[in-house]
Amino acid sequence: MTLLQVQGLSVRFGGTAAVDGVSLTLGEGETLALTGESGSGKSLTALAVMGLLPPVAEAGGAVLFRGRDLRGLPDRHMRALRGSEIGLVFQEPMSALNPVQTIGDQIEEVLRLPRPGHVPPRRAEARVRVRALLDRVGLSVPPTRYPHELSGGQRQRVVIAMAVANRPRLLIADEPTTALDVTTQAQILDLLKSLTRSEGMALLMITHDLAVVAGMADRIAVMQAGRVVEQGPAATLLAAPRHPYTQALLAASAHTATLPPPRPGVPFLRLDRVSCHYRLPRPHPLARAPVFEAVRSVSLTLHAGERVGLVGESGCGKSTLARAILGLEPVTEGRIALADGDPHRHRRIQAVFQDPYGSFNPRHRVARLLAEPFHLRRTPPRGEARQQALAEALTAVGLSPDMLGRHVHAFSGGQRQRLAIARALMIRPEMIVFDEAVSALDVRVRAQILDLLAALAGTTGLGWLFISHDLSVVRAICDRVLVMQAGQIVEDGPAEQVFSDPQHPYTRALLAATPRLSGRRAG
Repeated sequence: MTLLQVQGLSVRFGGTAAVDGVSLTLGEGETLALTGESGSGKSLTALAVMGLLPPVAEAGGAVLFRGRDLRGLPDRHMRALRGSEIGLVFQEPMSALNPVQTIGDQIEEVLRLPRPGHVPPRRAEARVRVRALLDRVGLSVPPTRYPHELSGGQRQRVVIAMAVANRPRLLIADEPTTALDVTTQAQILDLLKSLTRSEGMALLMITHDLAVVAGMADRIAVMQAGRVVEQGPAATLLAAPRHPYTQALLAASAHTATLPPPRPGVPFLRLDRVSCHYRLPRPHPLARAPVFEAVRSVSLTLHAGERVGLVGESGCGKSTLARAILGLEPVTEGRIALADGDPHRHRRIQAVFQDPYGSFNPRHRVARLLAEPFHLRRTPPRGEARQQALAEALTAVGLSPDMLGRHVHAFSGGQRQRLAIARALMIRPEMIVFDEAVSALDVRVRAQILDLLAALAGTTGLGWLFISHDLSVVRAICDRVLVMQAGQIVEDGPAEQVFSDPQHPYTRALLAATPRLSGRRAG
């Protein structure tokens, strides 16, 4: 039975069509994947279904949910549907959560939403259901935790728990696994599968990850420039795509960057028994504050020009270790130092973070943003030399020097990440720490960034520490892989050896959970 029917949906901004004539159907208990590049109109389609388009948007067409057109409903009726019959999981969990409320209070708030014919649970019953929901999404932390005390993957589980709290008939998941590691991703996908089967719930899943699509969807709709260019059963579409755009997406998903051969370099950075500990809130005023060991006695050596990947689950300590290397996080025990004794580590190591927009000041133009690291140089360039350095940096990452006068909001996600790489290159570092630098990018942009890094490694001898939960990306861009679990390095070896013959059980579990385009996970 058809649950959702989108007929000729259009969304325009100032006369420009962002969604143009989209028609989709979704049956009860069915999973439909909506895929395509960033800016193709996927999320706008979902917002139109939810009645959450911005006021400036001009929408046309029909959105039928259980035979009723949602586009003509008053806002109070739509509010009653959201969170009860239609649930929504956003891509960025921190933005979807209230930072001053505990996660338990936020889930309980959803359970107590006023709904026709529904009696809100009492406080004691609601607390029991909150704990059950957290268990159901695989989150063992207490409901009294705040969002900032959780990792990105843990926050996403909280958002999913909120979305399914009232057992909606339709769940719209907008990039629900983008920020998750492979094992957490596998658990969340299995959870969503079980919900659609046991509850008869339909799932509209928006994602750029075709490997996730392969293992989840009954049908796939591919969007390009606001239009659905191809749709059909998942197995048929992935095995024999007809549209050139779908073929290009599949080719980019399997893309492997061509790295120059590894060159044995001298030791560059040494970590000697490094530990990072944090004191957690006291459970009650008279208790001793518990200590969380984010990084535990890590010792390793990184060599000049070496391309190293660091993988592991969310919360295992990857980002904490990276921030300690960058000097952004205090070290509780041990020592981090350049092998040659140079005390100015910050001049020789730079960073590219996951969210390129959040790492730039939106009020400044590109020229000023790229010039920020110049103060680290002993003799910063000035005048014409400064402009030439900025132009060369943009050219090196495949952008035009004409873009120096623009603001960050004028760029796409992939272009912003190129700007972040350009800024990191401004002081000619010997190593860059990439912290989930391509996790939010669609497959074609990701392939372009990986090719860019491979080219930079060949022309500049640049080395990197590449942190990612996407093992296929790490395999494509790294010569050596470090596997981290519970704050410790449990495996360290050449990339091909680690991926083809993993020695540690945890590494084998990560590889087994990795989605593949065949629709089955590795292993």
